[in-house]
Amino acid sequence: MTTTGDLDWTEDGQPRSTLYGDVYYSAEDGLAESRAVYLAGCGLPEAWTDRSHFVVAELGFGTGLNILALVDLWRRTARSDQTLQIFSIEAHLISADEARRALAVWPELADLAKILTDQWPARRQGRHRMTFPGTGVTLDLALQEVGAALEDWSGQANAWFLDGFSPALNPAMWRDEVIHLVGKRSAPGARLASFTVAGAVRRALESVGFSVAKVPGFGRKRERLEARLPGSALGAGSTTVAIIGAGIAGASVARALRELGHNPVIFEAVHAGSGASGNPAALVTPRLDAGLGHVADLAVQAFERAIALYQDLPEAHISKGVLQMAFGPGDLGRFTKIAEAGLFAPDSLHILAPEETSLYLGEPQTVGGLLQDQALVIEPRRVLDAWIGQPHVVRVHDLSFSDGRWHVIGADRALLGQFDAIILAGGADIPMIWDSPDLTPVRGQASWTQATHPPGAAAWSGYIIPTRNGHLFGSTYDRGDTGTDLRPEDHQRNLDLLALGRPGLVASLSPASDLEGRARLRATTVDQLPLAGETEHPGLFVLTGLGSRGFTWGPLMGDHVASLVAGTPSPLPGPLARLIDPARFAERAGRRGQPYIPATRPSRS
Repeated sequence: MTTTGDLDWTEDGQPRSTLYGDVYYSAEDGLAESRAVYLAGCGLPEAWTDRSHFVVAELGFGTGLNILALVDLWRRTARSDQTLQIFSIEAHLISADEARRALAVWPELADLAKILTDQWPARRQGRHRMTFPGTGVTLDLALQEVGAALEDWSGQANAWFLDGFSPALNPAMWRDEVIHLVGKRSAPGARLASFTVAGAVRRALESVGFSVAKVPGFGRKRERLEARLPGSALGAGSTTVAIIGAGIAGASVARALRELGHNPVIFEAVHAGSGASGNPAALVTPRLDAGLGHVADLAVQAFERAIALYQDLPEAHISKGVLQMAFGPGDLGRFTKIAEAGLFAPDSLHILAPEETSLYLGEPQTVGGLLQDQALVIEPRRVLDAWIGQPHVVRVHDLSFSDGRWHVIGADRALLGQFDAIILAGGADIPMIWDSPDLTPVRGQASWTQATHPPGAAAWSGYIIPTRNGHLFGSTYDRGDTGTDLRPEDHQRNLDLLALGRPGLVASLSPASDLEGRARLRATTVDQLPLAGETEHPGLFVLTGLGSRGFTWGPLMGDHVASLVAGTPSPLPGPLARLIDPARFAERAGRRGQPYIPATRPSRS
């Protein structure tokens, strides 16, 4: 037997866990076992025939074989307008190479196996979202202890695969507290299947309302388990959705809604990217939080989701790799702490000494830095074109609510449309419609010029990044200034800021009077985290407050808001979702016994 990580490989090529001393699937035929025990055991595909959206949850991801069998069945039987969301939990993930070896036994799944293993998580903690293009299937993989993962999940499963290692060898997976959470996270009429018929498991399922039956097993197993909750699955009606704003926030939530089978209407006052999302280049870098708590987890998950989605838009890529320079007295220590914490993919963060920083930037430096290999510079227009489509170019002046629907009002009180849900996805202009005391406008002017040899991307208190034909640098950060006029003195401020990080480059640039540029308003919050979720008005959602990291925060925040609108499981665990809840500032004020100034309510007729 050969050993790799937590796996043994038997002489006939079967993977076996060294941690639990158990096999991953039947020696006879793992794929046939998955189809018989889990797919047929949960009444699939018949159970999803009349469902526009179906949710499957799994305890014990293992090699991913059950998921591939499920996706294969889905793509052969589901309609094109149906969507499938999968939530799977794994505490001890094998490597991508081990998964490829294990799954190579079934060539009929080779295309799906490649899609899955190409997205295999590089880090070993937290939530990871993966998709199967063209199928309507999304997989959220939680790499954590099973109880915590279920507690933090927002979904209601229509079907369950209980496929942990045997109760005798892995009792933590099957304890009563876990089964209680399975019951709590089940939709009416949910089906459940497992290879085990252990008495303790059956009794625990019955205690949370499942009717349980032992049925003939697969292969050498004499029996297996099928269970069902009483009730009928509730069909989801169609929801009409309007998005107001066609920057990266609106684009992100529009993309996510379409993946969930919705076709939102997008309103934009000028044109896509007319606000803060319209510069010729944008950074995609994570917020570096040395607290290593929930904020750091949220920042990493947002960054990984953004990078994964932009990989599908290679035409938007300008460059890869960004150097964060260590100018502050504690920066290098903070960067080292983050790089060593295991939050990011292995070998994706590198601490550079001053001489290495000098080589990277092509000019002498006295400071070190953090090289982020996966960070990107992208062309915003390409992303917006791909995700938005054609917005309705009209200015929204007001919203009203009557007869159970939201009314979008234009100039001269003209009715622009009626919708079940509204998503306010603008930036600093949102207070014109939804007056939030939690948003502050910050004016930012960026400068750019053409260059024969664009420099590598670097950031400090300022930044410099390549564009398609030169480089962009800046930017000013003026809180409360709402002017969008282009100011020569702000070009000079950007040159002065650039001189801090790239003094050698400044001398080769044009004078401030010859620079091109653009000034727009960012929407920021006091904790520098987005506002993403439902407001105090049912059916009115916001996605804003992305600050200067819109192209990093936007994709995951769009997934989250779209899930709330559609009534589907969010990719965010509960503690992270609470960090960005629009109600968080009011709740914090309440806990401190301090007054909170509520948002001005939209008019209601």
